[in-house]
Amino acid sequence: MDTRFFHTLARGALHVLMGSLLILGTSIGASARHSTGQSSAGTSATNADVPPPALLSEPHTVSKAINFVGKTLGDTGAEGKDGFYADLDNMPTGSGWLTVGPGFRRHMADGKVFLDGSAAISWRSYKVVQGRVELPRLVHDHLTIGSQAAWRDDMQVNYFGIGPDSLEANRSEYRVRETDVVGYATARANRWLSIDGRIGWLRRPEIHPPAGTFDRGFPDVRLMLPFDPAVLRQEQPRYRHADVSVTADSRNHVGYPTSGGLYRATWSDYSDRDGGIFSFRRYEVEGVQLIPVVAGRWILGVHGFGVFSDVPAGNDVPFYLMPSLGGHNSIRSYSDYRFHDRNLVLVNAESRFGLTTHMDVAVFADAGNVAARAGDLDLTKRAYGVGLRVHTQTSTLLRVEAAHGVDGWEYLVRMNDPFRLSRLKTRTAALPFVQ
Repeated sequence: MDTRFFHTLARGALHVLMGSLLILGTSIGASARHSTGQSSAGTSATNADVPPPALLSEPHTVSKAINFVGKTLGDTGAEGKDGFYADLDNMPTGSGWLTVGPGFRRHMADGKVFLDGSAAISWRSYKVVQGRVELPRLVHDHLTIGSQAAWRDDMQVNYFGIGPDSLEANRSEYRVRETDVVGYATARANRWLSIDGRIGWLRRPEIHPPAGTFDRGFPDVRLMLPFDPAVLRQEQPRYRHADVSVTADSRNHVGYPTSGGLYRATWSDYSDRDGGIFSFRRYEVEGVQLIPVVAGRWILGVHGFGVFSDVPAGNDVPFYLMPSLGGHNSIRSYSDYRFHDRNLVLVNAESRFGLTTHMDVAVFADAGNVAARAGDLDLTKRAYGVGLRVHTQTSTLLRVEAAHGVDGWEYLVRMNDPFRLSRLKTRTAALPFVQ
């Protein structure tokens, strides 16, 4: 590997993590001062954890309805209760605002075996069927091994071409079908630190013209960009993919985090089994920190994400596996998958205020970019906006946001938190790859 790649990788990773580590240090210092103040004042930890009254009173019927929905769905970040459940959040960016389908999970053998299966369809006819089996309590609950198989049919995925200067006028769409089977293992040092490894076999992705409900009428990617390296191939290759991650996750809730943080570093390898020209490696660094300024009422959040591709000379990264920016979890004023290239940097920040017991108002800012070389990354793609969130204590039920950037306004309706990091939920290959 060219040593220049290591230099650009290190520099990009440093930029991504420095902001998050600074926030983490500020948070730790604030927590220490808060703890010291409590001790000197004689305030109990129980009283300190009680959030102050909401800014506005909430109608009893609204509270009752939200609590009922929350109890029915459970904590969206947890495995949930055994039995049937509704699969509402298992689709990629661009699938539409609503996903629904049945799922069933069961813990067996005194919790030593876990089975899960689900099927879902989205607003734009995206479909997914997945099954998973795990042994979650090995080595005194420090080791989990398992396997997952998934079939996906994504109907209207955007593609604008490669590079930060790709044109809005070149917008096209494609439909991609994939089947992936993976084996994985997670070793947990303690409650918040883990090492994950997985290996998978991705059957040839099938690229088709866009289809499905609410078709927006954009042209087929194969007609709009016929000379793209992946488009030129009549048949996509089979892939063996593998990755190793180190994750420190101290968030209090995955579905609606209000304190703690997540820090992650990942190495990935994609091996083209039919000729090798689409073989490459990928490095990711990521940090999220939530700072409760006023517990339960005012939260500051910062997220940084960097993706760096190592592509051998003569090889390429197919567009459906290439890092991309744009959409509800990255730069929210841009269309889904608006920018593609080998390397990516993203920073998100938001200030979230509790309006009522189960409703927050948020202001946010997003910035980032893509580039062929890691050293060319910057934060010139930007968005600013406001949002409204409906939530329980542990899960985000609905968020409505308006974001503004150079392309104008974009309006979003989703059923997950912006710091949910939904792509970490599944263990199969990220295809198409998106934050």
